[in-house]
Parts: sequence; structure tokens; C-alpha cells
Amino acid sequence: MFRIFEIITEIVGWILITLSPTLLGIALGLGIYLYFPNSTGMTLGILVALTGLITGMVWATKKYRTTGTIHFLSRISATPELDNLNSDEEEKTNIRKN
Repeated sequence: MFRIFEIITEIVGWILITLSPTLLGIALGLGIYLYFPNSTGMTLGILVALTGLITGMVWATKKYRTTGTIHFLSRISATPELDNLNSDEEEKTNIRKN
């Protein structure tokens, strides 16, 4: 039962990791097409977008095989600088009051 949830979360993590380079490739491809609005620009734009997709797929698969996609995403989204933010603000207000 729990193995199914683990597989589902790894698939979602794989998609999220793949999505980042894909969106970047699509944005760059769109920029190329808007700069060169002809068939050559469209071809280059599609190639750049596909390169982003392939790069994202390779990167996500590599992370899936090594550390796991959810572990990778949780390390990226962790912000240790902000973990003690509330206690630091409380200390500053206590110092100001004294």
C-alpha cells in the first residue's frame, strides 16, 4: 500500500524536475521564433524546446536513480536561512524593549 504512494510521489517529482528545463526551452524557443518569424525560426524554436524537454527528462531520470526525485526537490525547496526567522525577530524585539 505504501509502496504505491511512494511510486506516485516519485512520478510527480520526476514530472516537476522535467518541467523546469522544458518550460525554459519553450520560452527560449518562443523567443527565437518571435525574433525570426519564418520557418527557420520555427524549426530552431522547436529544436530548442525539444532540447529542453530531453534535458529535463535525462536530469529527472538521473535524480530518480541516484537520490530520488522527492529527496532532490525537498533539498532544493529547503530554506535553512528562514528556519529560525521568527526566533530571531523575537530576540530583536526583546532587545529593543530593554
